[in-house]
Amino acid sequence: MSKFDEMKKVRDEVFALIGPLSDYRNENKYFAVLGEGSHDSRIMFVGEAPGRNEAKTGRPFCGAAGKILDDLLASVEIPRKEVYITNIVKDRPPENRDPLPSEIEAYGPFLNRQIDIIQPKVIATLGRFSMDYIMRKFDLGFIIEPISRAHGKLYDAQASYGPIKILPLYHPAAAIYNQSLKDTLKKDFQALKVL
Repeated sequence: MSKFDEMKKVRDEVFALIGPLSDYRNENKYFAVLGEGSHDSRIMFVGEAPGRNEAKTGRPFCGAAGKILDDLLASVEIPRKEVYITNIVKDRPPENRDPLPSEIEAYGPFLNRQIDIIQPKVIATLGRFSMDYIMRKFDLGFIIEPISRAHGKLYDAQASYGPIKILPLYHPAAAIYNQSLKDTLKKDFQALKVL
């Protein structure tokens, strides 16, 4: 089965999921947001959950945070179409609240399959929930520290398909409310240039 077909299978299962956020999705005529980008990407960005713009369009990072992510990618000369961008939780939580542990648990297996299909060499986490999930998934739970200390550091990990690097980053939305974080993110993104 091709990567495209495997991803389509994941998408279809997410769309059919009767889970913790599916009623909210249906009531609001939202889309589940699987992800977008190259299925052969070396770099995968993993956010937390879709916002309103994302749920309305079915595209990840297409609002204000997406504009910041695009600017950050441009700063390291990486075209957005060459990376893969997704979230742990594939449906928008009400009121844009943080994802609940039960929601992360319900959607996490879909992200795990996406990682296995794409087989990225680098997983850049966007935000603390994403960092926590990915670090634990790759048996690095014992070295988790607050994102204020972990951001911009590269961690070596072992995936089923070989060695990978994990790069925790602040969520681009944080830079909307705190302009100084945009400079921090820009500096942290420099690590992607050498990977």
